[in-house]
Amino acid sequence: MMLEVERLDAFYGQQQALFDVAFAIEEGHVRTLLGANGAGKTTVLRALCGMVRTGGEIRFDGRRISGWATEDIVRLGIAHVPDGRGTFLRVSVEENLQLGAITRRNRAAIATDIERVFDHFPRLRERRRQQAGTLSGGEQQMLAVGRALMLRPRLMLLDEPSFGLAPLIVEELFEILRQVNREMGVAMLIVEQNAALALDLAEHAYLLETGRVVMDAAAAVIGADESIRRSYLGY
Repeated sequence: MMLEVERLDAFYGQQQALFDVAFAIEEGHVRTLLGANGAGKTTVLRALCGMVRTGGEIRFDGRRISGWATEDIVRLGIAHVPDGRGTFLRVSVEENLQLGAITRRNRAAIATDIERVFDHFPRLRERRRQQAGTLSGGEQQMLAVGRALMLRPRLMLLDEPSFGLAPLIVEELFEILRQVNREMGVAMLIVEQNAALALDLAEHAYLLETGRVVMDAAAAVIGADESIRRSYLGY
């Protein structure tokens, strides 16, 4: 198992946000965290990246990474695409991609990977010298995903990738995520308000409520349960 999480608690100051959360992700698999706003989904991603104080166990390739610094976790191949895009607005598209590869040394491989990102996102190739702050919301989200891919990650943590985007752009973005997973074998943990979209991409889903996992099942099972859809997922 690539990622194993057991008895995970998380805290903001004295306030506890996660309680005894447990799940696992195998190499190359896609999982989704679902639940209402404030359920603790984003906190799970932050906990995995060492961005909040935690208790319990987080293991990657059998190695305990709880309490590690965020940059050391990134070096293991765990890429975080936060909500709100997280692009460097004052530098160009291409420079953003180079920053994504900051932990890598092989310049030829970095140049090859930039072209691969442009193959996935042709719109970014057209805007490679453009300042990232002038891109549309959809293009900035594509750039955020592209920058994460520059790490050559084994696991991508995606926080609300569809937020604020037009439906056609969302469809395009999720098709690219599917392609990246299929062709590059990148595992993904996706936090997404659009539950139908997330359940279509993921094989397995975890339903969070007030910081606890209340359901852990195959995505198809959760998606087919009308009472869960109505109560928790709003569709």
